[in-house]
Amino acid sequence: MISTFAFILLPLVACFGLCVGSFLNVIIYRIPRDESIVFPGSHCPSCGKSLRWFHNIPVLSFLFLRGRCQFCKCSISIRYPLVESITAALFLFAAYRETQLIALPFHFFFLAALICSTAIDLEHWIIPDVITLPGIVIGLIGSYLIPDRSLLDAGIGVLVGGGILFAIAWLYTAITKKDGIGGGDIKFLAMVGAFLGAKGALETLVLSSFVGSILGVFLILFRGKGGKTAIPFGPFLSGGAFFAFLFGEALWKWYFQI
Repeated sequence: MISTFAFILLPLVACFGLCVGSFLNVIIYRIPRDESIVFPGSHCPSCGKSLRWFHNIPVLSFLFLRGRCQFCKCSISIRYPLVESITAALFLFAAYRETQLIALPFHFFFLAALICSTAIDLEHWIIPDVITLPGIVIGLIGSYLIPDRSLLDAGIGVLVGGGILFAIAWLYTAITKKDGIGGGDIKFLAMVGAFLGAKGALETLVLSSFVGSILGVFLILFRGKGGKTAIPFGPFLSGGAFFAFLFGEALWKWYFQI
């Protein structure tokens, strides 16, 4: 049965997740465009009109406005309510399964970084340093403060995650004389290592490569794409990191049992 504390905490986490998701939308839109995330205030990207507070209520405003700007009637991207809803759902799940309150802020940051990186990489094919580099530092701090984490393991995770992808990227470039894996992906996996340790970084790389390979084969066989067709790797890394976050130790034990 859900305790009274959890009964009170979880709705607060859901509301907090919706608000964070609304802020993530600002980051997703503005960071790749080199715009400040503080000034100017929220405005319609089509007509530039400033939005009122009731235009920024997560999910509800989108539904009330029927997905259109009140001023110019241009469509509002479905990404906005999706990011808000996904953030709230992931925060809720993290809070429900976590027994140490001190770990929650670090879990929330990690999940928010996954969401931002996925959305930005899908649209712009980049993972900004402003997400990954602070993420590495915050992950290391969390590994020091959370009782069942190890700062040493987190440090090794940074080296393993970033080092393996860097080596692969260097080897690919040396052989083909073309860039393959971007620097953003390398720093992203280093950040994953800071939060999930060396095992989590390896699991993330294996899972993301496996799913990415399946998509690559699908594009070649059924869409007529060439073997050198580029696809953004960030969403696969984020998906692999999320599964490693949820089932990391279980996946590790299952692998070595077989």
